[in-house]
Amino acid sequence: MDKQYDIIIIGAGVVGSMVARTLSKYDLKILWLEKNSDICMGASSANTAIVHAGYDPVPGTLKAEMNVKGNAMFPQLAKELNFEFESGRDYVVAVGEEEHPKLDMLMERGKANNVPNMQLLSGEEMRKRDPNLNPKVSGAIWAETGGLCNPWGITIAAAENAVMNGVELKLNTAFEDFVMEGERIVGVKTNNGTFGCRWAINSAGMYSDEVMHKAGVRPEFKITARKGEYYVIDKMGFTINNVLFPVPDEVSKGILVTTTLHGNTIIGPNAHEQEDKEDASVTPQGLKEIWDGAMKLVPAMQRRDIIAVFAGLRPGGNAPCENPEVNYKKDFIIEIPEAVKGFVNLGGIESPGLTAAPAIAERIVEMLEGAGEELKEKPDWNPIRPARPIFRHLSKEEQAELIAKDPSYGRIICRCENVTEGEIIAEIHAPIPAITYDAIKRRTWLGTGRCQGGFDMPRVVDILARELNMDPLEITKKGEGSEFLVRPTKEVA
Repeated sequence: MDKQYDIIIIGAGVVGSMVARTLSKYDLKILWLEKNSDICMGASSANTAIVHAGYDPVPGTLKAEMNVKGNAMFPQLAKELNFEFESGRDYVVAVGEEEHPKLDMLMERGKANNVPNMQLLSGEEMRKRDPNLNPKVSGAIWAETGGLCNPWGITIAAAENAVMNGVELKLNTAFEDFVMEGERIVGVKTNNGTFGCRWAINSAGMYSDEVMHKAGVRPEFKITARKGEYYVIDKMGFTINNVLFPVPDEVSKGILVTTTLHGNTIIGPNAHEQEDKEDASVTPQGLKEIWDGAMKLVPAMQRRDIIAVFAGLRPGGNAPCENPEVNYKKDFIIEIPEAVKGFVNLGGIESPGLTAAPAIAERIVEMLEGAGEELKEKPDWNPIRPARPIFRHLSKEEQAELIAKDPSYGRIICRCENVTEGEIIAEIHAPIPAITYDAIKRRTWLGTGRCQGGFDMPRVVDILARELNMDPLEITKKGEGSEFLVRPTKEVA
């Protein structure tokens, strides 16, 4: 073994980040593995950015329990970790009288799941709240605890706090296999060495089935990628102020029209299962499907305001609910299996996985203690992840004061989103350094506006090369193999 740890966490999405942060409270030596060049590059990187209230999951499932518990934790987490979060604009909208009975079903489901502060609104009231809606709206559910977030910001904030509290993060380090002694896991093999541990935690998202199979657990369990495609609307062309869900169907929560914390409207997702766990390309058929779905809710939007398309992949599992009273498949797996010792197994953490993540982390603590692990809290654990300046959020006076202290904050690099050189430099030298273009994008939101990085990209490459003391030819979009430049075209005297 190259080194010994108490716990090794596999995977650095939002669930892995919350698990690492929560376990960093305790006197444990923790190694955290991520195969990619940065955290938040899997399922957590492309989603609808919704903190779900909890009226959608089937009562009695782990999805329902973790959703509602996790939702209640977000206001405090936002204060401690300084990430953006807003609640109170979440609506499920019925179009036409034929859809209205589904609102009653969701209200009953929400009550069964102990979702607080839900109201059933008339079509007239809903149209007053959002005049952009289809005039045929017959009613809506308002869920006060439903919220908006920045999924990149949440994942990065929790991850930084974990690292600040002593968790060792290894990027570009892919899980390969477990080291076993009989029925006990005693280590993890990776492409960068073999590390010993007393506990291994499977938080591998799309590949959680492959990890648990290496441990000899749940051979019948399978993750199937479910693709969801999206449009992004220019905030200078069309804006909406709320999160608008359609009534759900048996497959998904449906195609949303929702605002974001950054002012853009996004449309999507659809839900199509596929075997390929990496193919996040968009399709003409899928884009038509989500546009048609959006028109049903908000017919005022126009295609000329589209500035981007993207797709995300959700790790859908096939595990049935463990509650004998509930006949439901595709529930979360959160367990310490009896078949193998020293293993915490997570799987099928699809939507509402982001919302559920902090509650899943707390449940792991409870399970470890139940398995006999003595968890001693660190006296010096610090729950606060300090915020870094976001130039566009400051008043004119605050901006002037910041520029006086550091002139790099006075140089705008991304004009669409008003991201400054000072912000980029701060992220390059943060607790988890941003060393690729997409890593900077996830942290500052540059490149997401109307020009989609056309103005800022060469400037960001120069800044990364300078700050990291690298050749510009070595700077990448998202890691090895995605270099921007192949050779200089001319020498400037």
